[in-house]
Amino acid sequence: MASNKIQFRSIHELKDPALNNKLAQKEFQEEIPVEDFLGDAEQNGSSTSRRDFLKLLGFSTAAVTLAACEAPVIKTIPYVVKPHDIIPGVPNYYASTYFDGFDFASVLVKTREGRPIKIDPNPVAGDLGKTNARAQASVLSLYDNDKVKQPKLDGKDETFDKVDSFVIKGLEEAKASGKKIVLLSHSFASPTFKKLFAEFKAKYPTAELVTYDAFPYAAALDAAQEVFGQRALPVYDLKGSELVVSFQADFLGDYNASSLETSYAAARKPGPNMLRHIQVESNMSLTGANSDSRYRLKPSAVNKTLVEVYNAIVGGGTSDKTAAEIANELKAKGSKAVVLADGSKGAQVLAHLINQKLGSVAFTGKANFLKEFDKARFQEFLGWVNAGEVGVLIANNVDPIYSYYKGEDFKKSLSKVPYVVAVADKKNEMYKAAKAVIPVANWLESWGDIEPQTGVYSLMQPTIQKIYKSRQIEESLLVWKNGKNNAANNYYDYLKANSASLLGGTSFNKALYNGINSSSNATTLSYAGGNAAQALAELGNFKASELELVLYTKTSMGDGTQANNPWLQELPDPLTRMSWDNYLTISPKDAEKFAIDNDLNARMQLDGSIVNLTVNGVTIKDVPVFIQPGQAEGSVGLALGYGKKNSGATADTGVNAYPLFDGSNLTVSGVKIEKTGEDHEFAGIQLQNTLMGRYEIAKEVPLAEFINVPFDDEHKGWNKPLEYHTISGALPARKIDLWDAFDDTDGPHFNLSIDLNSCTGCGACVIACQAENNVPVVGKEEVRMSRDMYWLRIDRYYSSRQKVEVYEGLKEGMAVPELYGTAFGDGGALNHPADNPDVIFQPVMCQHCNHAPCETVCPVAATSHGKQGQNHMAYNRCIGTRYCANNCPYKVRRFNWFTYNLNDKFDFNMNNDLGRMVLNPDVVVRTRGVMEKCSMCIQETQATILAAKRDNRKVTDAEFKNSCACAAACSTGAMTFGDMNDKESEVRDLYSSNRRYYLLEEIGTKPNVFYHTKVRNRVEK
Repeated sequence: MASNKIQFRSIHELKDPALNNKLAQKEFQEEIPVEDFLGDAEQNGSSTSRRDFLKLLGFSTAAVTLAACEAPVIKTIPYVVKPHDIIPGVPNYYASTYFDGFDFASVLVKTREGRPIKIDPNPVAGDLGKTNARAQASVLSLYDNDKVKQPKLDGKDETFDKVDSFVIKGLEEAKASGKKIVLLSHSFASPTFKKLFAEFKAKYPTAELVTYDAFPYAAALDAAQEVFGQRALPVYDLKGSELVVSFQADFLGDYNASSLETSYAAARKPGPNMLRHIQVESNMSLTGANSDSRYRLKPSAVNKTLVEVYNAIVGGGTSDKTAAEIANELKAKGSKAVVLADGSKGAQVLAHLINQKLGSVAFTGKANFLKEFDKARFQEFLGWVNAGEVGVLIANNVDPIYSYYKGEDFKKSLSKVPYVVAVADKKNEMYKAAKAVIPVANWLESWGDIEPQTGVYSLMQPTIQKIYKSRQIEESLLVWKNGKNNAANNYYDYLKANSASLLGGTSFNKALYNGINSSSNATTLSYAGGNAAQALAELGNFKASELELVLYTKTSMGDGTQANNPWLQELPDPLTRMSWDNYLTISPKDAEKFAIDNDLNARMQLDGSIVNLTVNGVTIKDVPVFIQPGQAEGSVGLALGYGKKNSGATADTGVNAYPLFDGSNLTVSGVKIEKTGEDHEFAGIQLQNTLMGRYEIAKEVPLAEFINVPFDDEHKGWNKPLEYHTISGALPARKIDLWDAFDDTDGPHFNLSIDLNSCTGCGACVIACQAENNVPVVGKEEVRMSRDMYWLRIDRYYSSRQKVEVYEGLKEGMAVPELYGTAFGDGGALNHPADNPDVIFQPVMCQHCNHAPCETVCPVAATSHGKQGQNHMAYNRCIGTRYCANNCPYKVRRFNWFTYNLNDKFDFNMNNDLGRMVLNPDVVVRTRGVMEKCSMCIQETQATILAAKRDNRKVTDAEFKNSCACAAACSTGAMTFGDMNDKESEVRDLYSSNRRYYLLEEIGTKPNVFYHTKVRNRVEK
């Protein structure tokens, strides 16, 4: 039970029991910068003197001037002739396909007056419509002010006409000389693109299409080729499974080009058949953090364990205790079990063969076509370049100079190619190496189609006119194939004509409306081979070393395609809670061994050691090190996708780890680190917004207790309702109050349900909230100052894996790690709780208390209670006293220290006219000196109510569920929003669950947000 475990948010909190009090005392890190704004006569806008101002209002309310500043007048020009499909103030939604070379999702694009402002999942697309944080943030990448805006020739601005003449000249020369014409593109599973390239090749017979991906899934594709006989990734569905065992596979993140989080969450519904999850890994991954049982092993030991499990499953037996336990569980579940692996080809092959032996129902037989990289083919291409056989190289928005581990060699070899053409979005290395540059169109500006998996055909349509002079690769191929100014160069017409053969009887307009459609492609995968001996030998040849490295992708950054997106750079990592960085993760014991420090300064800011990292002779300098609970001893981790040079103002963040990645193996041995003696300043948000040391904030219970023990049992109840002992006896907490209750029976009364069992911590809800509500980016320096502006945060709690005894020394302030001794199931070693903790993710936003402490202390009634249960904020009334933030027990209010828009100090998307196009006109952009917080997307709930009123009908539950941005974006169903007065609503049904509880229920705030206890499927020892 949770009450028998300790919970902590960082090692520092574990070591220092008094840290919560220190954080509480430093809740407001700085005084209001009165001198700054009172000394500015223009900003003040008043003839009142500073002395008189302070005399009248007092120092504590000095921020009133910020709200009193006169807003700038921006003149607008009305429509002369209004576009027929646009009604000012009413959003339009377009079904489309998000695809940027790395991520895919079938989506709905919300537009206002012709500009996309929000990405929503396409409900008809099922699992393929689920959006991650990168898909949600991709709308901001459309408005990237650092994009290439104009075609270039020899570094100078030029017209498409002249650039096309240059390219066509090169194509004709290559054709005449017999030199190769290479189109180097990221994976592009578009049947129309492939048909077009085939026609291009018919005109230029030496043309070759070569695929290159920064993160290529080469090992997975090679394993699939060997086992299934086809170069396509298998599609898994966990809904019918009861056991999943993962070896280094982050299948809730970027595994096999698709996340399994939707079917995973469905299978994790608490009950007798609840999916059990075992994770064997080195890094603490997002997937490992959600597991029931986690074995932390260095990569060489993970390989050994997988080999032993394979031997035990196929009948050879094993003497390895851990492997025997896992194998026995797999055998017991049989076809309802599945094994997933990552890191190398050998690991993936063995996982496939184990699943074949088990007859796993999770293997659907469907094929995922989104990844097409072939290492042998790419090596052949490099050979052509080095031999001077390539006459024209057209790079379709790829940059091997940055992401290929021998990028510098590739850069030098480009001098042997007479015509280098970069279809690029940034002034990156390929841009600089090219003689001709064509700005690539964003996916929101493009027509296209994608065949993501067996039986599925998805269409992409533009939702805005091209902002700059850009062009998608298909348009260029048409021009180069047909000649300039040819009537057949319209790609929309070409796509529409070709799709007829792919859509069956569905009309193009209907297919476009759906976004995703059925396809005649019936390709299936079946087990046809697999060289177990070779796979075993490969894993056995991985040489163990003192330190071994695991390379991975973060949920925010992925492969780095959107590295210049400030929403993603600022999004805190789910586990470390750090933003604006990648770093080397290391275990607490190894940190002590190598004298690595992570220290909190007097402002409660984290500083860490910097090292030079050397792997097989390649050195990456100045890598910050983060001490990560749960990291396996003898292993370190580093995220890819950072450190992009010349790719925009925010992309050059962190260090580039691609020189260590050979494209196949994510685990590397022979790692050395050397301290530089310098310290790195981290920007983290985990230690701010403290809940004052109160625990059982994130509740958890073992599955056996959940099933067998009544939740309200007097002695063993795992979710006993809170009672107060009064003069009249014990009474339920929600029945006792000093205040009169609000009448919430008339009209809708909104509640939000959050299931901790389904929340994986992915962060999609955070970005969705940011996009919907115009939440500003504040930058690394301000995040470090604990001034992030997020309306929604996902708190990450660690907890000890077992019951612990707290000794008296703890009360005396002794170092906590010395006081705990627990066996974590990893060989019986005694370790302190930071070695291999459990993890719980808990989204926290304004709880919209029915009896809100913030409302009673606001001197100007800027925050008040609404009839529908929402706690409102009137920003133009707020004078910035911050009394409400001080009185909020959940620490969910944010104070605008600065003006974040049109301010060079915050040079992000709100500081330029292009970036501001993403702003939602239904939500005010807050100004300096006011408090802000979650509104439960009141602009959307009211629009939904008004639409139903106009149609003289009742609002459906589905409409309300999709009107709250965080709930609509959640791919696991962890968040459910709805009307409690609707007896048929899902949120009302969830309210009756015996897992329901409230945060800090004992203080009597009566929130409209409730949580569901997390259930762990394991036998507690």
